[in-house]
Amino acid sequence: MATRTPDGITQEHESNSRRANPWPLLLLAALLATGLSGMFAGQPATMRRAVSNSAALAVRMPDILRNGMAFETIVEVTPRRPVGDLVIAMSDGLWREMTINTLMPAAGEESHKDASHRFSFGPAEAGETFRFKIDGQINPPLFAGTSGMITALDGETVLATVPVRIKVLP
Repeated sequence: MATRTPDGITQEHESNSRRANPWPLLLLAALLATGLSGMFAGQPATMRRAVSNSAALAVRMPDILRNGMAFETIVEVTPRRPVGDLVIAMSDGLWREMTINTLMPAAGEESHKDASHRFSFGPAEAGETFRFKIDGQINPPLFAGTSGMITALDGETVLATVPVRIKVLP
């Protein structure tokens, strides 16, 4: 006895239902490959450097972040001469729409001057590297990115400056 298909269903419909559509699997594979490549954030932090006669300044932070991501910034200052009061300054625009969770070590004095947040750490010896760690998080309103300057100072005298740009994706 032959089986009958329901009205409106032809043999062509029945044979198509037995083949898998490859497009959902290919789309998933493409999304996974893109994510694993680091193209949309998640790649290692970039080292930016500035060297002057007075000091070497190195800043390690990511180039691309996503909203809500936590990130780490390491600022290293190596004075080439004794410094009376090592100050690290972050321009206002750099931290706009970010939450800063941790600053280590804690600054002896914090202030705001010339459109920048300043952290004073006291005297520093020539040739000894001072490391300042900042942990932060991108707030949802920040879109497209932010930029600013990170500057090492001896009191009010600029030792070295590094421009920083962070691209922020949704």
